[in-house]
Amino acid sequence: MAILRGAAIVGQSGGPTAAINATLAGVIRGAVKSICKDEGITALYGMRNGIEGFLEERMIDLGEMFTSKKAPDEAKLAQLALTPAAALGSCRKKLPPLKGNDEYYENLIALFKKYDIRYFFYIGGNDSMDTAAKLGAYTRDHDYEMRIIGLPKTIDNDLVGTDHTPGYGCAAKYVATTLQEIVRDCAVYTVPAVTIVEVMGRDAGWLTAAAALPRVTGGYAPDLVYLPERAFDLDFFLEDVKALMEKKPNIVVAVSEGIRFADGRYVCEEISGGGVDVFGHKALTGTGKALELYVKEKLGCKVRSVELNISQRCASHISSLTDIRESEGVGEAGVVAAIGGTSVCMMAIIREDGDTYKSHFEPLDVLAIANQVKHVPQEFINERGNNVTDECAKYILPFTAGEIYPEYKDGLPVHFVFD
Repeated sequence: MAILRGAAIVGQSGGPTAAINATLAGVIRGAVKSICKDEGITALYGMRNGIEGFLEERMIDLGEMFTSKKAPDEAKLAQLALTPAAALGSCRKKLPPLKGNDEYYENLIALFKKYDIRYFFYIGGNDSMDTAAKLGAYTRDHDYEMRIIGLPKTIDNDLVGTDHTPGYGCAAKYVATTLQEIVRDCAVYTVPAVTIVEVMGRDAGWLTAAAALPRVTGGYAPDLVYLPERAFDLDFFLEDVKALMEKKPNIVVAVSEGIRFADGRYVCEEISGGGVDVFGHKALTGTGKALELYVKEKLGCKVRSVELNISQRCASHISSLTDIRESEGVGEAGVVAAIGGTSVCMMAIIREDGDTYKSHFEPLDVLAIANQVKHVPQEFINERGNNVTDECAKYILPFTAGEIYPEYKDGLPVHFVFD
C-alpha cells in the first residue's frame, strides 16, 4: 500500500477521565515517531474542544510541542499521561445526520483540505464513535482519502467490541477504594444508620459493580449493590435494608445513578427536573437523595446519601497502572494502524485467554460499535438483584491493578496544562 502523506489531528470528546490524556499521549508518541521517521504523518494538530473547536479552527501544533531531539519528548508525555481531565478540552457536539446535510460536511472536508489533514483520531465514548462513523462514511463516499480512527474512552465501560474501556480501570479503582473507606467510617458507631452512595452509570452498571471489588481482596465492600441492568423495586429494597439491620447497625448501599423501576422510570426522575443533554439523554441527579428520603420516611433511622459525582473520573492520584498503560497503548496502536491503512475503526482492547491477565489491541469496524451499549451480563448479578457475583468482581479486578503516581511538588500533584 502506498504511503498516505498528510497531517494528523487528534481531539477529545465527551466526559473526561483520569486516563484520557494517557491515550492522547499515546497518539502523540506514535505520530511524532512517524513524523521523525517520515512514515506518512507530516504534522500533528490538536483540536481545542474536540470537533467543535476544529470547526472554529482552534488548533495547537502538538508535533512541534512534543518533539525533542528528533524523538518524542518522553518527560512531557509522562506528565501529560498522568494529568486528569481532557487536556485539549472537550465538547458534546453531535454531528448532524449525513442525509440532507451535505453543506455541513463539505465545510468539514474543506477544512481537512486546508490543513492537509489525512489522519483523524478521536478519543471518546459512544457518541464520539458516532462522530468517527459519520466522518468515515462521508469521506469514503466523497473521494477524500482519509484514515479515521476512534479511540475508546469512558468510565462507564459501556462500549461494545472492546473487552473494557480506557478510563474505566482508574475510575473503578477510585470507586472500590472510596467505598471501602466509607464502609470503615460507617462502622465506628452503634447507632442504626443507612448510607447510600450514588455512583455514575446511566445505562450500564459497570462502575457501580466495582464497589464490590474489596469483597474478593479481603477488604470491606458495601452490603447492597444495585445496577440499571435489573429493575429496581422499592419494596424489595426496603426488605433488603431491614433484613440487614437486624444483623448489624450500619448499612452501606451502592446504587447506579441510572437505576429504573420496572416501567422504565428512573428512580430519581421525579426530582431530577426532567432536563436532557444535547444527545437527548435525561439529566440524572438525585438517585441517592431520593432513596435517602424514602428510607428516612419508612424506617425513621439515620440516613445519608453520598454522591461521588465527577471525582470518579478525575481522581488521577489513585490511577491504575494497568489502565494508564493500556490507555497509552491503545492511542499509539491507533496511529500505527492508521499508517498501515486501517480506517473507520475503533481500536479495541482484547483480553487474552489464560489465568494471568494479558491484553492486546485490535481495530474493529466503528460502524458496528457506535450507538450501542454493553451491559453488565445478567450472570454477573445475583438472583435477588441486590449485588454482583464474585465472578463479576474477579473479572473487573485486573483493570485496577498496579499503582502509578504523578509528579508531586510541595505535596500536591503537578498537571500538564496547555496554554
